[in-house]
Amino acid sequence: MNQILLAQARASSGALLGVERLHQTLEALRGRFTGQKVLVLIPDHTRTLPLPQLFRMLVEVLGDTAKLDFMVALGTHPALDEAQLHKLVGITAEERGSQFAHVGLLNHAWQDPDALQTVGVVPQSKVREIAGERWHPTLGADVQVRLNKRAVEVEQILILGPTFPHEVVGFSGGAKYLFPGISGAEMINVTHWLGALAGVRNTIGIKDTPVRALIHEAAKHVPTPITLVSLVVQGGGLSGVFVGDHLSAWSAAADLSKERHIVWVDKPFKQVLSCAPPMYDELWTAGKAMYKLDPALADGGELIIHAPHLDTVSLVHGKYIYEIGYHCVPYFLGQWERFKHVPLGVIAHSTHVRGGGAWVDGVEQPRVKVTLASRISPEDCARLNLGYLDPNTINPEDFAGQEDQGVLLVRKAGETLYRVKETA
Repeated sequence: MNQILLAQARASSGALLGVERLHQTLEALRGRFTGQKVLVLIPDHTRTLPLPQLFRMLVEVLGDTAKLDFMVALGTHPALDEAQLHKLVGITAEERGSQFAHVGLLNHAWQDPDALQTVGVVPQSKVREIAGERWHPTLGADVQVRLNKRAVEVEQILILGPTFPHEVVGFSGGAKYLFPGISGAEMINVTHWLGALAGVRNTIGIKDTPVRALIHEAAKHVPTPITLVSLVVQGGGLSGVFVGDHLSAWSAAADLSKERHIVWVDKPFKQVLSCAPPMYDELWTAGKAMYKLDPALADGGELIIHAPHLDTVSLVHGKYIYEIGYHCVPYFLGQWERFKHVPLGVIAHSTHVRGGGAWVDGVEQPRVKVTLASRISPEDCARLNLGYLDPNTINPEDFAGQEDQGVLLVRKAGETLYRVKETA
């Protein structure tokens, strides 16, 4: 595949791209899909980006398409209702029925077999080759490559999404909006479990990972041409936009994300108060407050997820999570018969939140302590194998300015990665 960047824009360090420059960059798409059916894949509310602004720009630039649909690449996140879809892209119900009546707003439905189409298979031998030393028999046999059938029915796929350090794949974005974004359960489970076998600290903020290679391998089976608008977000704005094929545009964005989204610290912290923003409305996503800080947490240290708004573990996966709790990878591998009925993606989430550890003589030895300060009860936290703190007893300012004492306050956790310099 020829790798091509159609357009790109980078802001200088500490600056953001202006509206005019952003629009000029997106102009590279004008006329490319004339008269064609286009499916635009976008993230849900758990990712930071100026989506309302971008939505309006893209609808205008792609005004000569035969059909234009936007699909929220939910993976296994809960579907959005009409009001939530309107809020996500920044339009009113009245605008939906007038100015944007020709634009479809869709949810991915990973659990609906009628919504999915098989486009290929990644054989077990290829998965083993990609996994390398991370291979484990629990990854299973051949992997069916299924994705939302609308991605096959259209003539062009356009991915619009940000790139951040990511716990499963290294850096998010790009073809991740296909797998797991609009895929079936098979790729969702295998990619997440492969990431768990590698571990967050050996994955996050690393560009070339086995999971990224597996996603790119699966993307080879997608028959529809793919174009990517890869974004690098800072604050509420953009510091980079890369338009091109899904390999080169993602690669350029990951390189810039590595510059802008990683904070290097001199030594690990013994305690971190990691404040999860309201956009993480389930522990399923608020776990990012752990993932992004785990590499900067000392052995035996404590990470507190401060989320006073949060009262839900997971609408979709809560039953399984309450059944198994949060544990390290060796805990599950050491007694696999107990857990083999649980979806691999759920077990992976459990291990990502809990962090590393060991399973010695039937006893779990976690690397760190993870404490939840939320509206989830102390009884539920005990059931989940997490510590509990009453969020009303926590004043984040009490944790500020204590870096020299080994204490770190992160006011908006989940997208900026913290790593210790000596482990780079």
